Amino acid sequence: MKQRFLDITSPACTRRSALATLAAGAWGATAPGAWAQGAWPARPVKIIVPFPPGVGVDVAVRIIAPKLGERLGQSFFIENKPGAGANIGIEQAARSGGDGYTLLGTASNFTANPSLYSKVNYDPLRDFAPVAGLIRTSAVLVVAADSPVKTVDGLLAMIRAKPGGLNYASGGSGSIAHFAGELFRTAMGVDAVHVPYKGAPDIISSLVGKQTEYSFPVLVSALPHIRSGRLRALAVTSRQRSTHLPDVPTMYEATRAGFEIESENGLVAPAGTPADIVNRLSAEIGRVLRDPAISSQFLTGGFEIVGSTPAEYGERLRAEVALYAKVVKISGAKAD
Repeated sequence: MKQRFLDITSPACTRRSALATLAAGAWGATAPGAWAQGAWPARPVKIIVPFPPGVGVDVAVRIIAPKLGERLGQSFFIENKPGAGANIGIEQAARSGGDGYTLLGTASNFTANPSLYSKVNYDPLRDFAPVAGLIRTSAVLVVAADSPVKTVDGLLAMIRAKPGGLNYASGGSGSIAHFAGELFRTAMGVDAVHVPYKGAPDIISSLVGKQTEYSFPVLVSALPHIRSGRLRALAVTSRQRSTHLPDVPTMYEATRAGFEIESENGLVAPAGTPADIVNRLSAEIGRVLRDPAISSQFLTGGFEIVGSTPAEYGERLRAEVALYAKVVKISGAKAD
């Protein structure tokens, strides 16, 4: 039976309405909070990234952090805390206290891990306050450039010829590549083995080195290798074709029973962070993302700029938690 999976990019919002909401939240009347206790920020602000340097969310926060620091008069610095499928860094952020001096950069693991792991020491909706969505990108189904596979149908034929005999690579359990791989298996009714790695560089190496046959890395990580001829793109997982790969079909176009899934990176703060701080952060992030010098870096790299309000990003996170719980239940995927 063909199964369809809805995308989770809704609710969509226009840039104009988002900015209006940002401004209202930032400068409207608020209850006494951190500002009443003294000017914020009075010292540097730490952004915990629960991954190694170089992955999508790490790149995103490193691009916006200097400009955010300029606007707020204090430095914003990144602390990479990888491990345990991002749980180490997320749990550290949850315990940091809501004083406005610790933020967490998020990826799909943030909302997927509570379903993937039998026990995590945080709840993404209860223990954190959403600040803003930053950027979004689709995944892209790729094989090595010298692979005999030229199309999605060709890959499906190869997998069906050797059930359980082919491997697909991801950047770790709970990554967008992992969930796209599980959606692919389920929607297409095929059997392949998940091989988790630490990040995009390892995914590329495994494909080129023939340790794995295919993968669903995020577009921004795969694009340079597609352009250089190391990888061949078979399909993108967004609703529409990518402007960066206009000749590559969507999964729906390629299979007529595909799925849509996109990776969004954002920022959250520990629960209890005063609303005035959260709102001001969100407003300033929106302004930074609209800076042509910043937006051009993201757009050139294959990202879509989000710049959502705390309320909008909260809705996005709730939708992700629900979707990933469904994917885990359907696929049986577990990380422990």
